[in-house]
Amino acid sequence: MTPTLLSLGHYAPERRVLNAEIEARLGLAEGWVEKRTGIRERRYAASDEALTDLAVNAGEKAVSGLGFGRDRIGLLVLATSTPDHLLPPSAPLVAHRLGLNGAGAIDMAGACGGFLYALAFADSFVRAHAVPVLVIAANILSRRTNPGDRKSVVLFSDGAGAVVVAPAGRPGSGIAGMHLTSDGSAYDLIKIPGGGSRQPFSHTSKQEDTLMQISDGRAVFAKASEMMAASSRKALAAAGLTLADVTYWVPHQANARIIAATALKLGIDPSKALSSVALYGNSSAATIPLTLSLAAETVSFKPGDVLLMCAAGAGLTGGAIAYRL
Repeated sequence: MTPTLLSLGHYAPERRVLNAEIEARLGLAEGWVEKRTGIRERRYAASDEALTDLAVNAGEKAVSGLGFGRDRIGLLVLATSTPDHLLPPSAPLVAHRLGLNGAGAIDMAGACGGFLYALAFADSFVRAHAVPVLVIAANILSRRTNPGDRKSVVLFSDGAGAVVVAPAGRPGSGIAGMHLTSDGSAYDLIKIPGGGSRQPFSHTSKQEDTLMQISDGRAVFAKASEMMAASSRKALAAAGLTLADVTYWVPHQANARIIAATALKLGIDPSKALSSVALYGNSSAATIPLTLSLAAETVSFKPGDVLLMCAAGAGLTGGAIAYRL
């Protein structure tokens, strides 16, 4: 039985952090951030909010009013780079709080490409087992950026997006074409050095080693835009589709310049793009489902619509999916 995106949900924390606050702290000219990133504001989680709180809020919106019991959901996939703890995984707690009794639950760390990998997993699971899957992508990146580093703090934000992928019985729905990829030669362009097996917290004396570092912003820009454009072309080719068949283009919301560069390299009509980056910033894996859920408030997605989703991020990992509703 073919899968479909049955429902959407999102959550953005209440606190809005405008550019003026960051520009004043870093001594930047008024308008500096928006000119270079296209971002006007971003959201930060409250001090008492953890990653699972964001994920539960987005997931609740996606599973409410499904028309069937939550006990039918067989799997929760949580795409995140900022879990509540390194151990245990956060997904089982999210599943418990959402009342997904007995569902499998797994964290998936794929950085900005995490939602695409989670969606690919969910699509295959639905095809194999004919049970619904809840995919949530969520991050609290405000606690992983250095407030004095303008390369990262102007970009990153907190948020969550969710989709329910369910058996539809509608011919042709689900993933029509996909190309997932990575480039380990760019592994160190974006990283948090401390906290892993190579540099455990017990061996970390500098606080900055526990925060995100971007070593070469220009290289990130070039590699990310090229990866998203190339993967999108390959995903469309695998689906037997062209750019003319795409109803909506949903790129990872890295920043406005990367989105524009990717559109130019891909040759897609920018009017097909769905975007949330100006008001919500870059929440890594969460940006694509967050953007979809926000768009659903004003756009009427229809059966047969083709979504072209693409992403690239730390690792360098990413890809593209052509998805037919």
